[in-house]
Amino acid sequence: MTEKIDFKKSLDAYRARKGVFRVLEVPPLQYLMIDGQGDPNTAPEFTTAVEALYPLAYTLKFASKRELDRDFVVMPLEGLWWADDHASFTTGRDKSQWSWTLMLMQPDWIDDAMFADAVATASAKNKASRIDDVRLRTLTEGLSVQTLHVGAYDDEAPVLAQLHDEFIPRNALSMTGLHHEIYFSDPRKGDPSKRRTILRQPVTRRIEAS
Repeated sequence: MTEKIDFKKSLDAYRARKGVFRVLEVPPLQYLMIDGQGDPNTAPEFTTAVEALYPLAYTLKFASKRELDRDFVVMPLEGLWWADDHASFTTGRDKSQWSWTLMLMQPDWIDDAMFADAVATASAKNKASRIDDVRLRTLTEGLSVQTLHVGAYDDEAPVLAQLHDEFIPRNALSMTGLHHEIYFSDPRKGDPSKRRTILRQPVTRRIEAS
């Protein structure tokens, strides 16, 4: 029987605790990625992006099991988020100004040839989707700080303020790269107050003047 790998359990990058800001080294990981802009609650582009990622992810999972005898759990949705005005993302929460890249992590044995085959297969079954807009890329974040947020997405602001304005400068770190979120809860289901989301910020160590 083929062992099914759950990378949420085997990779340290998917571990976080509420109320704890942890510095860690995130290894290079590859993802299915698709870009968009606008309020994730109302922008049709967000919905079509999610609808493009999952058929492709399951096509790759089944191909991996069938062709390589390597099975894995499809990973949770993730997102990179940014805005020209940083405050519109953190404190102002003006979601209409947000840009994003939605992602699903893929095992390193998924190569470009498997990806191309999966795009062709999934596109044929989902002709109206944005599957052709999805790319397979490696993201290298390296040194990062992350914590677990439990609650509604709109309640993240105080945690982000702690992360950006307190923990990072107090520990001689500077922000680099894009804000990263990992969604362990399905936003379409359940109580918003119980949603579990990893909040991650890539950082670099400041060189203090002697």
